[in-house]
Amino acid sequence: MNRRKFLTYVGCGCCGIVINSCTTAPITDRKQLKLIPEAKLNAQAAQIYEKVKEKEKLIKDTKSINDIKEIGRKMEDAISIYFDKSNLPDPTANFKWEYILIDNDKIKNAWCMPGGKIAVYSGMLKITKNTNGLAAVMGHEIAHAVAKHSVERASRGVLVQTGTTLIDIFSGGALSQINRSTGMDTVGLISSIGIMNPFNRKQESEADYLGMIFSSLSGYDIRETEKIWERMKEENKGKEPPQFMSTHPSSDSRIRNIQTWLNEIIIKYPPIA
Repeated sequence: MNRRKFLTYVGCGCCGIVINSCTTAPITDRKQLKLIPEAKLNAQAAQIYEKVKEKEKLIKDTKSINDIKEIGRKMEDAISIYFDKSNLPDPTANFKWEYILIDNDKIKNAWCMPGGKIAVYSGMLKITKNTNGLAAVMGHEIAHAVAKHSVERASRGVLVQTGTTLIDIFSGGALSQINRSTGMDTVGLISSIGIMNPFNRKQESEADYLGMIFSSLSGYDIRETEKIWERMKEENKGKEPPQFMSTHPSSDSRIRNIQTWLNEIIIKYPPIA
């Protein structure tokens, strides 16, 4: 078989897989690619989460962890009720929600693994300041899980890797030669800056938007969200990389987006009784 025919067959096969794996993100209806089974990622995330719980020092039986769990429960209920009332499948139906507070004041962060496994670092509480601020952060992290962003990133990573391998084959190993001569992963750098970073920033913005919706549905004041990013901007003053080099939008971009979305979300997504 000649190279052209082989390329045609591979291209058609890849297109078929991609077309059959296209879905849409909840609420935003953004087109998504999902090649990796969600159940597989959820199972892996649950195992990693258990290891994190064993390794890290956890804060238990304090007001802060109780607040985190209470916010989580409200969001769990609000999300399920919203999708039920909208006659849409609940993307969290198979989630096994869990919440931990990690005792580390140096880390100002939080994350949510696939399947609803959430962690907040105690350092983040200095930024959130209050319950509405904590809800804003948790809403953002929960939104990543609800929108299946991890599944999407893993799928895109597979696609980029496959495409890179094919290009290298049909360029006679030119890409590998560039990597060897420069001593760096040139292809990886180009794909990160040109493909993955813009894509990840899109997911982060989507999580900001959905997170505000989930906070509003749960009865929290989403006007605090803008204040969170103002405080984060102050905290990271002079430390933020240029946006095109980052997987996250800049604080200024996030603040502008939040200001644009605020009134729309308050009106369209009032608290669920």
